[in-house]
Amino acid sequence: MVEVTSELEALDAYSATVSSVAELVLPSVASLRVGRAGRGGAGSGVVITPDGFIVTSAHVVAQAGSASASFLDGTEHDVDIVGADPLSDLAVVRARSASLHPVRIGNADLLRVGQLVVALGNPLGFSGSVTSGVVSGLGRSLATADGNGHRRFIEDVIQTDAALNPGNSGGALADWQARLVGVNTAVAGMGLGLAVPMNGTTQAILSALMSSGRVRRAYLGIAGGNRPLPQLIAKRLGRKQGVEVQEVVGGSPAATGKIRSGDVIVALGDVAVAKAGDLQRLMVEAHIGSSVTLTMLRGEKLITVEVVPVELS
Repeated sequence: MVEVTSELEALDAYSATVSSVAELVLPSVASLRVGRAGRGGAGSGVVITPDGFIVTSAHVVAQAGSASASFLDGTEHDVDIVGADPLSDLAVVRARSASLHPVRIGNADLLRVGQLVVALGNPLGFSGSVTSGVVSGLGRSLATADGNGHRRFIEDVIQTDAALNPGNSGGALADWQARLVGVNTAVAGMGLGLAVPMNGTTQAILSALMSSGRVRRAYLGIAGGNRPLPQLIAKRLGRKQGVEVQEVVGGSPAATGKIRSGDVIVALGDVAVAKAGDLQRLMVEAHIGSSVTLTMLRGEKLITVEVVPVELS
């Protein structure tokens, strides 16, 4: 009897947490309707400032001619596309309203595998939908393709088993304290959803989009994920992991620089690289067209290669 009572209490606590997150976050979640030439589209967005700025997925608003945002309270506003960054799959739109309810922003760098997360959005047109699950993995890499058939990789994404469906893209992934820790971006399979993390890197991207409508980025052309380093190498470098190259895009700077799948990047110039987010942060405008030195573990040896990043178009 005691065990049954404990299980019920745990279930009630779980339900109470999810319900509390939904109550606090749903007023900030927008249902986006996007008009394109000859067809329409839909997705989700999350209000990040009271004066109308909304974060969503870049692919939701790609090639959009017009858009509108509606909320659970029945209000609807026309929105203007402010800017998009395909590499992070983040975009900012602005609703023509100065009285929206912004979400609290969290820090995905503090997430741990197994932690409770709640996904909120508008899947399949069902507004205000809520699902919950756990963080299944961190530092993942997601391959995407733009409208011109060019392959790109979204780095450092969060993997979750919270159910996501078409229309969830651009919606909120929140932690147990109702803070935005990710922007849902893709469904990679049954029980496998992916979200772009909200952290210092992505907040800088959003700031650039809000101020100038674009982000100038250096581009290498790799997909990577975190990988533990061998004990001797880890001791020598003073860190436990690097970024394993999982795929190299043909014709990219990485391919020209002879980077191979299986290489583990541990530094760019004099700056340590321990996770995919570190490498993404370093791909700044100043490196476009300039030679940079990558230190990598290839097999059992540390090597250096010179690569010239190009501007991500």
